[in-house]
Amino acid sequence: MSPTETKESSTKREIEVEIPVEDVNRQTDSLIQKYQKVARIPGFRRGHVPASIIRQRFSEEIKTDMVEALIPQFFRREAERLSLHPVSQPRVTDLHLHDGEPLRFKAAFEVLPEIKLSGYKELRAEKPEIAVPEADVEQALADLRERHASFNPVEGRALADGDFAQVSLDGTPKTGEGQPVHMDEVLVEIAGQNTMPEFTEHLRGTSAGDERTFDVNYPEDTQDKRLAGKTFSYAVKVQSIKQKSLPELNDEFAKTLGEFQTVDDVRKTVREQMESERKHQAEHDAKDKLVGELIQGNDFEVPDSLIEQQVDIRIERGLRALAAQGLTAEQMKKMDLNRLRAGQRDQAVHDVKAALLLERVAEEENIQVSDEEFNQELESLARQSKQTSEAVRARLTRDGGLDRIRTRIRNEKTLDFLYHQSA
Repeated sequence: MSPTETKESSTKREIEVEIPVEDVNRQTDSLIQKYQKVARIPGFRRGHVPASIIRQRFSEEIKTDMVEALIPQFFRREAERLSLHPVSQPRVTDLHLHDGEPLRFKAAFEVLPEIKLSGYKELRAEKPEIAVPEADVEQALADLRERHASFNPVEGRALADGDFAQVSLDGTPKTGEGQPVHMDEVLVEIAGQNTMPEFTEHLRGTSAGDERTFDVNYPEDTQDKRLAGKTFSYAVKVQSIKQKSLPELNDEFAKTLGEFQTVDDVRKTVREQMESERKHQAEHDAKDKLVGELIQGNDFEVPDSLIEQQVDIRIERGLRALAAQGLTAEQMKKMDLNRLRAGQRDQAVHDVKAALLLERVAEEENIQVSDEEFNQELESLARQSKQTSEAVRARLTRDGGLDRIRTRIRNEKTLDFLYHQSA
């Protein structure tokens, strides 16, 4: 081991770097010339301030700029000389900076661990037979009829169980903070499985034009995070009463669903789609199990910086999902991010280990990503974002995302390899 390198663990390194005084002086002189061009000092024309005055007046700024310019450059040079590949930004300590002397510092950083891969050829995945019971197909057809139901007005009587009340409503949280709820022309099924009991209780027996006010207590596990665990006070007006009518399951209904001629055509397509979805899910579950066994059989230290990066990714993904559900920026600011990060750490460790192990398997098996495969993925991303593939490539180039895309494709191919070789 080089005398300038300290090995603290399989992922942590610290190196001592010395920048020759000649390089320090050269960088300092270059900075003084730059300051001379822009400095405004009384008594001197712009661009004609003597170097000695610049050095005296801007001493601290020049030192800061010089350090910021030279440290990254010489850190990379020394890391390359020692065949080290940092995966984190260096933490600089023990900075020694004196006129006429070399600039010295220590840099602590992380590297990837050496992974001695074993056991991946012996992995075995379960490949269950996929069967779709007739009852499941019939339920899917029933769901299709539900989605194409019509709602017909009812007059001359009050709301009863099974009816749908077309209402407008305003809801206000009773305690704590939350966003008011306003909805026009929403359908509420009286005594429906997904209807809050308070709506059924207060709207049953009402007629068109009636108004009711009542409170609704939402449980903590309510899907809509704006409502979960809160009590809302509602003002509801019944606009009309409607009954649901389901279409007949016949050939005429089949023709309204697309390029079908008969109900049997629909039934066949529904079965094929369900079989495909279940096969995909079974394969996904089997691959997850394979990765878990691969991690279990190959223990190694994971760089903290990679774990933190993965936690960031998971938190950002979760916050985007909450925003899509209606959570506001103000509500997000009040969340305990430290607690959220701690809760994501175990899964982040799993994700990083999985990625590193799949990369090692890919190296062992010489699994590569062709230009055609890479371009197909870019075109797919372009279609999803409704951009041109050139625009997507330009954005990913700016963001440094091209390598991430290539690595992801390679890892997916490697996981496919593990799944099929485990048969």
